[in-house]
Amino acid sequence: MSELLTQDEYKCIANALNFPQNAFIDGGFRPALSGEVFKSINPATGESLTDVAACNSDDVDVAVAKAREAFEDGRWSRRSPSERKSVLIKLCKLLTRESHELAVMESVDSGKTVFDCETVDIPETIHCLQWHAELIDKIYDQVSPASDDHIALVVREPIGVVGLVLPWNFPLLMLAWKIGPALAAGCSVVVKPAAETSLTALRVAELAFEAGVPAGVFNVVTGSGEQVGEPLGRHPDVDMVSFTGSTITGRRFLGYAGESNLKEVVLEMGGKNPCIVMNDAENLDVVANHIVNGAFWNMGENCSAASRLIVHKDIKEALLERILAHAREWNIGDPLDPSVRVGALVSPAHFKKVCSYLDLAEPSAIRLGGKAIEGAFVEPTIIEVKDNQDKLAREEIFGPILTVITISSFDEAIRVANDTEYGLAASLFTSHIKRGIRGARELKAGTVTINSFGEGDISTPFGGYKSSGFGGRDNSIHAHDQYTQLKTIWIDLSDDDNEAVD
Repeated sequence: MSELLTQDEYKCIANALNFPQNAFIDGGFRPALSGEVFKSINPATGESLTDVAACNSDDVDVAVAKAREAFEDGRWSRRSPSERKSVLIKLCKLLTRESHELAVMESVDSGKTVFDCETVDIPETIHCLQWHAELIDKIYDQVSPASDDHIALVVREPIGVVGLVLPWNFPLLMLAWKIGPALAAGCSVVVKPAAETSLTALRVAELAFEAGVPAGVFNVVTGSGEQVGEPLGRHPDVDMVSFTGSTITGRRFLGYAGESNLKEVVLEMGGKNPCIVMNDAENLDVVANHIVNGAFWNMGENCSAASRLIVHKDIKEALLERILAHAREWNIGDPLDPSVRVGALVSPAHFKKVCSYLDLAEPSAIRLGGKAIEGAFVEPTIIEVKDNQDKLAREEIFGPILTVITISSFDEAIRVANDTEYGLAASLFTSHIKRGIRGARELKAGTVTINSFGEGDISTPFGGYKSSGFGGRDNSIHAHDQYTQLKTIWIDLSDDDNEAVD
């Protein structure tokens, strides 16, 4: 992790940034073929940062063609694992060199606090890429137990050209989650960043080329979902798409694949994640700290946010007292102030959506916050709801709003937690180890934490059940599976003529 700078130092860096503007295709920046642009806006101030190329299907066609050319001639796909590893390690060194600038660029483009960018997003981005780079030459293929007259090899091959469609809440980190295993496997990639947060993906592509990733292997096409995302999902020469974003959009990519070339699709989508606290939970102050972090980190713009607190009636008030104390420490302000914990929501449209949920709450049910500030900021908010059928408890808000549901038994807690279309993450706080393990097994979620909030780490697979995920997992060695194809090579050793083989 880089040492934190002062607010003035971060503002100086922001003022000196040279923002990328054009798509990155075949090793260089180029404007959209149409010449169209869109504005990249600083959510915290409303000011325009720069104009970015507004690409469309024509640009997607060019990027995919260059990616295909690079893949087929083997300039990356057939490089030795150790050579690919060396290039990605060099990229990590360049990212480390540029860490302060990348943190500031991420902050002003997304509204995220520079504190989070410096302490979480940038270091975890570098760690993710380094982890996958180091894994490249440590994954072994297999020999199946065939007969004495045969050898059967089961080998992995890079799947080909992949489309990587990114969300706006963690632009750099989600980029790393995808390009890490994709480039490690030998694929060529076409990245579609969110239109709200395109800048850091472009800068990383430039640094990757500087590190030695060949032209055509790492392409970034900027623009809207309609003009870039859909053409990428429908493209007949894209072999696989990995998407992170809303469940509604994720479903569309399954349709695009079915209507085109049946490309592989991996989806990591929404969540309405339960946090169960039983009446035997230990150290409620520690529990409260986990809950506040899980609910309000990154302004609640997190698919695995702990957005539903399901708490036993016997300890509800004692726990809420501690939660309120911790939540009041999450101050709102200039995202470039390293002391600020709550930054701006990513866009006016998203701000309006989050505020619409505040309007649903009865004033008497709001235990903390409940106010919008200056058209971009929302206070950390805690709202009690009658039951899990309340709209605030069922829909993914993607903002700093925690709903509180009271239960009276463990079985009721599990039933309420699972009563959702989503299944991404869940947390359970209890001092009873058998109850904790039983609960982890019964909760329908891809990641279950016991006595903590978290998502695991780079070594553990991340993805969801039900409407939260489809087709694969990010992170861990399992992430490599989605960017490779399995091939069986069957070798016949039998001597049909019963003659000795020279």
